[in-house]
Amino acid sequence: MKKSFILIIIILIVILFFPVLNIVKWGVQPKRPLDVLILDKTVPSFDRYNHKSFHWILTHNKYVKGNNRLYSYRKDYFGFVPLRPLREKKWDTRRIRLAEIIELADSLDALYYADTYGVYFNDWYHGINRSNRSRLIYGGLNNSDYLLLKEMKDRDKLVIAEYNILSYPTAPLERNKTENIFDIHWTGWSGKYYKDLNPVTNPDIPKWIIKLYEKQYLETWTFTNSGIILIKNDNKVVVLENETHLDFDVPFIYSDKTVQEAYDLPYKVNYPFWFNIIESGENIVLSEFKIHANYVGDSLLEANLIPEVFPAVIMQPEKKHYFYFSGDFANNIVNYSTAYFNDIEKVDKYLYNNELSDKRKFYWKYYKPLVTNILDNYYLELKEE
Repeated sequence: MKKSFILIIIILIVILFFPVLNIVKWGVQPKRPLDVLILDKTVPSFDRYNHKSFHWILTHNKYVKGNNRLYSYRKDYFGFVPLRPLREKKWDTRRIRLAEIIELADSLDALYYADTYGVYFNDWYHGINRSNRSRLIYGGLNNSDYLLLKEMKDRDKLVIAEYNILSYPTAPLERNKTENIFDIHWTGWSGKYYKDLNPVTNPDIPKWIIKLYEKQYLETWTFTNSGIILIKNDNKVVVLENETHLDFDVPFIYSDKTVQEAYDLPYKVNYPFWFNIIESGENIVLSEFKIHANYVGDSLLEANLIPEVFPAVIMQPEKKHYFYFSGDFANNIVNYSTAYFNDIEKVDKYLYNNELSDKRKFYWKYYKPLVTNILDNYYLELKEE
């Protein structure tokens, strides 16, 4: 009995020792000053999932603001700001203002546009069916947002932007100007994987998409398996159902060997979330999406001029300071407290499962190493200047 008790005590000490050791190791790491402006207009709750995982990376790697303090995912971003108490539905915005753009571009080191989709009436006022379309409260890439992008690019500073800076509700003028300066083109198509396409058992299927589909095809929505919904900016809908149209229901992101080694990425990873389909111009394509369609799905894609393979991440060809992610990459659910553990990467396999519908694997195996390497490479450049 005594030996068993001593063994239990030793095991408990070991279990407690490693977390404490890793917190201490994180604490003694040197701070790394890097002034980053994060834009997130899609913050319908205090969770702030659309930029929180990017802040996790900043904190985990000890990147700090100009005042030498760590970034706060609650405060350090521009965009929609919900106010307490949430039940009163009060909100504010922190906007990029025209008069401040030159000063911001001069003082900043980097820019991250995480989400500009915005907040809508049904998102903000709970109790209403959020699967229906509703009025925009705040969102879209505006002219000031675009001008700051341009100024940062003109100064050869780091810019990372994600897919919906180009899509609704961004106005065509801002979209076209942004496409021109970064040599990319949105085809108008966006898509998302759904684990269950049956609206009876999955209330997350947007009702407005079902209505558009039934109006377009003059037939009832009968999909019940998993699959991918594709929608164009002119409201055209294409549905790819698993087994009927797809060999694998989830889109995968593929990276070649050179990119894997440069950014510590896997050969492939499942991506079960929103993406858009772009043309990359003269940019370098680091990774590609692939929809694994069967011969029926291939015919459907071809009839709608939708490619089966398209860019997931592109990089500016010369200075390599501009990156565009063709998906809602920063939207991840993370436990923020784990950012303070120095070697959390060694146990990340316990933080996700291998289900194709689980986005956590994408975060730990793809998004985190990609963004970490982009920031680290850029930081080293700044130190060498």
